[in-house]
Amino acid sequence: MDGRWTARLALTAATAAVLVLLGFAGLQSLALVGLLGAAGLAVTAVGLWWLLSRKGPARVLGLVLAVAAPLAVIVLYVIAGLLWVVLVSVILWAVAVSIGRAALAAQTGPAGRPEPVAAHAAHPYLIMNPRSGGGKVGAFGLVDKAEELGAEVCVLDPAHPQDVTELARQAVDDGADLLGVAGGDGTQALVAGVAAERGVPFMVISAGTRNHFAMDLGLDREDPSTCLEALTDGVERRVDLGFAGDRIFVNNASFGAYAAIVQSPAYRADKARTTLEMLPDLLTHHSGPHLAVRAGGTVVDGPQAVLVSNNPYRMDDPAGLGLRERLDSGVLGMLGVKVDNAAQAAWMLRGRSGPGLTSLSARDVVVDADAPVIQAGVDGEAVTLPTPVHCRIEPRALRVRLPRHRPGVPRGLPPMNWRRVRRLALRTGRATHPG
Repeated sequence: MDGRWTARLALTAATAAVLVLLGFAGLQSLALVGLLGAAGLAVTAVGLWWLLSRKGPARVLGLVLAVAAPLAVIVLYVIAGLLWVVLVSVILWAVAVSIGRAALAAQTGPAGRPEPVAAHAAHPYLIMNPRSGGGKVGAFGLVDKAEELGAEVCVLDPAHPQDVTELARQAVDDGADLLGVAGGDGTQALVAGVAAERGVPFMVISAGTRNHFAMDLGLDREDPSTCLEALTDGVERRVDLGFAGDRIFVNNASFGAYAAIVQSPAYRADKARTTLEMLPDLLTHHSGPHLAVRAGGTVVDGPQAVLVSNNPYRMDDPAGLGLRERLDSGVLGMLGVKVDNAAQAAWMLRGRSGPGLTSLSARDVVVDADAPVIQAGVDGEAVTLPTPVHCRIEPRALRVRLPRHRPGVPRGLPPMNWRRVRRLALRTGRATHPG
């Protein structure tokens, strides 16, 4: 559909959402709808804050509020005869926003840059962790398939931990001209560092549990064997690498609450219980060091959690959280969360505009603390780093070998901008297409 007509359809749906409220609820009832909705949202946020930051009876009360507040709003809407009006209006508004963002996306040119065909690797060396992802290496026959394609495969022995960094360096010394990993993101990062250091291509095989790096490279996470096609029909991309001190990360480095929780010996045995037991003290600053973060000209004092990422994560679309559309922007992403009370927790629901959330991009981020060392999670691996921790990015430091045919990174819709949608809808003449 022509982008102009898509924009006009979005404006029509938005107008219908407003008219439904005005026509069937009236101005007085409309004010009631708004007040009830805002009050319910605020009480729910308070309940969630108490649930996470308190123990004992206060936590139970928080759970009750978080569940009862939205139910109470629904009941009051029913009593007032407004529930169906609100539902129809909300659905129309959601449709309007979705269509409007699609209209704006249609005006954006194609993403990405051409990927050069990769030269054939004469001596590829792949490190595989048989336990990663619940045993994907064995389930998909990755060892046999890789060896059939001419790769030398090193299968790690879980009973005898090995230094994958030294394995990778020794492989390059012995003539390997490509390094690859079938394992978690933490292992990927260690070997990627060697590949960048020695100037050889790096290959990602999505055999881990979450495979965040593979996802942002557009690889198939359901069938890791398809990643092996890069050995025979590959293209090459250059991507950035992040550093937390001397530690390389391909995804992110976290500090504060999350980093402290994953360091706990009890975390792996019972993640939910450990998190609920530790969060109250961490969120109320009763445990853990006092953090201070400097990124560009911004200072965040006393955040409970900090996430520094290799390229920024998408923040404009809830469906896109945890995704990076680019891995070669040359900047770090920084998310800092500082919530000291229930009111700030309620404001956090506004996303970027909430005072408890700082989201920005910078070439360098410094995480300091009132302690000589701090706990950190680097690509999911629990580590301890000396303070201050200087996080930086090395642009296009890593050559990544990828299969020519792969699912790709889902292209996100742009943020909603009603002014742009209106201009597009009012445009006349022949539609122009992005070049």
